[in-house]
Amino acid sequence: MAKRDNPMRRRVAVEAARLISEHGLRDYHAAKRKAAEHLNIRDESSLPKNSEIEEALREHQRLFHGGDQPCHLRELRVAACEAMRYFKRFDPRLVGPVLDGTADAHSAIVLHLFTESPEAVIDMLAEDGVEFEEDSRRLRVNHDVSADFPVLRIERSGVDYDLTLLPQDAIRQAPLDRTGERPMHRATLAAVEALLSAS
Repeated sequence: MAKRDNPMRRRVAVEAARLISEHGLRDYHAAKRKAAEHLNIRDESSLPKNSEIEEALREHQRLFHGGDQPCHLRELRVAACEAMRYFKRFDPRLVGPVLDGTADAHSAIVLHLFTESPEAVIDMLAEDGVEFEEDSRRLRVNHDVSADFPVLRIERSGVDYDLTLLPQDAIRQAPLDRTGERPMHRATLAAVEALLSAS
């Protein structure tokens, strides 16, 4: 049964990867639901894991964006370093597609900022005349607990920034990632600079 399901899961993963890359869907769960709907697949067991979608996304980018994607990724990492220097007092960590290498034309630079006072970040942006939108995001703090955290979204010079504001002690333990049960991969400014030096 598992063998028979694999090609269907693969088809859904490939279609979800296409939707993410070409239409800017960022939510893996929404992408695989939409992909299954496009393919007229209703069997829950045929839905791929998030890790399968990520693998298909990397493959899609190699096939269709091989020439552009590395240059665009580098540009986003340079912009991420600039933003991390700006937010230095909030111990920024880079997460998501710009860090893991799956960033495309629709990807935002996703940062975790750590503060006991979200207003401190908001005040700094307001003082510098930086426009932003406020939102919230539900993250899995651990296997049993999920919580909502403030999010600020900024657009500067054609680049989108997505800032999640977390309490200071969250710097010790990253929320769980979307592809499994592991803590999110996060990187300091020094680590992102090292990635740039190596590329």
